[in-house]
Amino acid sequence: MRKDNITLVFDMDGTIADLYGVNNWLADLRAEKTTPYEKARAIYGTALNDLLVELKKAGIKVAVTTWTAKGGSKEYNKAVARVKKEWLIKNDFPFDEFHAVKYGTTKANCTRKNKGIQILIDDNEKIRKGWNLGATIDANKDIIEILQTI
Repeated sequence: MRKDNITLVFDMDGTIADLYGVNNWLADLRAEKTTPYEKARAIYGTALNDLLVELKKAGIKVAVTTWTAKGGSKEYNKAVARVKKEWLIKNDFPFDEFHAVKYGTTKANCTRKNKGIQILIDDNEKIRKGWNLGATIDANKDIIEILQTI
């Protein structure tokens, strides 16, 4: 299979960043604090990053498409986008594209231009069911094991 026409599209919260494991994450988001996004641990540590580096060498593109906080103000959403991108950099997550969009935005709209095969990796079943650009991977399962088959 050609790999230079594949884009892996990663969600962040609950997929690669353990936002929901941060104490008081919901109260902090409602108070428009970025702390939970900063403190979230990388769910897969460096194992996922290492695999993605290898897949990128084979020509696969990696995109991150993540929502900002539900009901967040314009200023807060800008701060959330900045902090999430900083999280990716701090955690050495190898990405080619980054899209932080308003909560509820159709994620496919962010990468539609990429064409080819697009595979969404997301923990939210509703979002996976609404994906219309190709395959999906349920991030509630071991995504490393699944990605190794590509």
